[in-house]
Amino acid sequence: MVEVREARYFIAVAEELNFGRAAERLQMSQPPLSSSVKAIEKRLGVLLLNRTTRHVVLTSAGSVFLDRCRRVVAAADDAESAARMAAEGQLGELRIGAVTTAFTHVLPKALATHSRSRPGVEISVREVDTHLGSELLQRREIDIAVVRHGPARAWLRHVTLSSEPFVLAAPIGWDLPRGLQSDLSKAAELPWVWIPRSGTPDYHDQVAACCRNAGFSPHAKHLALSINSQLAMVAAGLGVALVPTSSAAGQDGINTVRVRSPLTIAMSALFRTDADLLVAEFVDALADAAR
Repeated sequence: MVEVREARYFIAVAEELNFGRAAERLQMSQPPLSSSVKAIEKRLGVLLLNRTTRHVVLTSAGSVFLDRCRRVVAAADDAESAARMAAEGQLGELRIGAVTTAFTHVLPKALATHSRSRPGVEISVREVDTHLGSELLQRREIDIAVVRHGPARAWLRHVTLSSEPFVLAAPIGWDLPRGLQSDLSKAAELPWVWIPRSGTPDYHDQVAACCRNAGFSPHAKHLALSINSQLAMVAAGLGVALVPTSSAAGQDGINTVRVRSPLTIAMSALFRTDADLLVAEFVDALADAAR
């Protein structure tokens, strides 16, 4: 195994074809340079240089070795450069998990902005729910989770990107109870499309808290696995659902009712406290995109 230092020594000698000039170029004395080249030849069992009192000439093996030494040094220089760029957030890999709503709002803008400023960063994205996002962060399978709120953990940091009210989504054409805007409990007897707690406990608990705050527990007649499927079931005429305002925006087949409630739901960026500059810069891009 040839060390990078040895490769640099041999390149200088091979290019100068003079130990004195090579030593001067390397800013070292000649004896240790000669000893280093001899040690390489002894270790390889190959003559790399033909030496006379007047000339130094590369052997055929020396020419091949010179080419490989240049590759070794280039690879070492590239590794150093890559490490510096990664430390500055210009190079590396970023793994993001996000809830469905993030893909139509904050995430696309953040991805576009970040890719223009950091083209050397490779980003992979996967869909997660809030509960899974925090688990994947803990297992270090993702670097950032863009989710609905999230659990408090000593190793976890939260940056709130946005906060919005809930709306009641109902099928177009349904006759809804009067006074629903001021009193959500009037929807208590309607059939509800519900996301069970086993699917996404954090989000479920926030919706349930909103209903409890209005003084009722909804009749969960139909079950969905995500907000998207929940809204599709509402549009199909199966029931009503309480969803974040942004999730219902632009959905076909539904009407929305802004209900009075002190509770809102947040979109947050979650990341580990030991996250590097790469993560911090993308979180900044998310925050800018949410403004």
